[in-house]
Amino acid sequence: MRSRKTRRGMAVAATLVSAGLVLAGCGGSDDKGSGGDASGKSPGEGKAECAQLTQFGDLTGKDVTVYTSIVAPEDQPHIDSWKVFEDCTGADVKYEGSKEFETQLQVRVQSGNPPDIAYVPQPGLLQTLVGTGKVVEAPDTVSANVDKWFGEDWRSYGSVDGKLYAAPLGANVKSFVWYSPKMFADNGWEIPTTWDDMLTLSDTIAATGIKPWCAGIESGEATGWPATDWLEDVLLRSVGPDVYDQWVAHEIPFNDPAVVESLDNVGAILKNDKYVNGGIGDVSSIATTAFQDGGLPILDGKCAMHRQASFYAANWPEGTDVSENGDVFAFYLPPMGEEFGSPVLGGGEFVAAFSDAIEVQAFQTYLSSDQWANEKAKATPNGGWVSANTGLDIANLVSPVDKLSGEILQNPDAVFRFDGSDMMPGEVGSGSFWKEMTNWITGESTQDALDNIEASWP
Repeated sequence: MRSRKTRRGMAVAATLVSAGLVLAGCGGSDDKGSGGDASGKSPGEGKAECAQLTQFGDLTGKDVTVYTSIVAPEDQPHIDSWKVFEDCTGADVKYEGSKEFETQLQVRVQSGNPPDIAYVPQPGLLQTLVGTGKVVEAPDTVSANVDKWFGEDWRSYGSVDGKLYAAPLGANVKSFVWYSPKMFADNGWEIPTTWDDMLTLSDTIAATGIKPWCAGIESGEATGWPATDWLEDVLLRSVGPDVYDQWVAHEIPFNDPAVVESLDNVGAILKNDKYVNGGIGDVSSIATTAFQDGGLPILDGKCAMHRQASFYAANWPEGTDVSENGDVFAFYLPPMGEEFGSPVLGGGEFVAAFSDAIEVQAFQTYLSSDQWANEKAKATPNGGWVSANTGLDIANLVSPVDKLSGEILQNPDAVFRFDGSDMMPGEVGSGSFWKEMTNWITGESTQDALDNIEASWP
């Protein structure tokens, strides 16, 4: 399914570490002490939902700090999903989200003030963090959960040099196009099933005076990332997963002719004045439009399509009916031919720890469990969240888009690849790639943008 661009579920039986064992964490320094044995009677003793957490004993009065890139309104469901953990252990979890996460996390780590837990959205960034020597190797309880509930590829995304440092958390399917079912029905437009059909539909829509596409790539210090997704999706469709993997690993240059052609194909949509930026402005407005706002003109009938991941469901205004016959829905971004089937691009977060304190290990264990995945699904009433955890009951996902994403993520036969920028070295994946895609949108040539990224590869 995905190979961090892959990932999937294979269930290897895993047993919990017995309560009498010391819960091992490795490496890393922290000011909370080092590891520790369970002590005191767990507040969750005798409660079925606390079965995996009672081994950590009584954690009353202990805090776990969490730092993430997930901000309002997507933060509250995470906070709500921790209630079981807090009730079962007595510990308190303190949440901090930041749009400057990628930069500030590294600053905090280098200055000796890391959080206990960070939700790292790029395996490339995880590798950089592990290189500082501050990330703690995942304890046995987490490793067992990952083996049981996630595929080997998912484990590899959270590992460095064969050691598991970060368990998978949430996931998303990026190969979606959002649209208005009513607008399509009223105009007699059909959902395209091939890339050529999608371009023909774009021409048809443009002829009506409506801009077929709207987009936004502004995201604070991460501005540009939505454009990288466009390139990755097109490259995966045009050259297939094997060449895609070579590109991500830099076994072929970033500016390989196949990549140049793919970015030009993206430009045929995003840099086409006849196609964009419906309800917002001209092509250059894409760079200054917040990604959260990029698709909203669909609700006003000012644009018809918006390519964005499954998690975008959380950005539609409260009360929006996200369903096949509702205000908005999504269809699969069509393939470019039959040779490579129907590839899917996706992403996700990983739970890295900078402390091996027992309360931190307990929280890591909870987050890597099937129980947390189902609690998180229930705590996300507006949808826009899914996980590759095979213990997640699809019925607990709210929206049809989430359910579709969950089925894709749990399908072991899907041709799935993880977001390429998230797998690349941080200097590229969350650096030059974001920057140059922004420059490209505002006028830089395809060749210059890709040449500059290639030159930046460490």
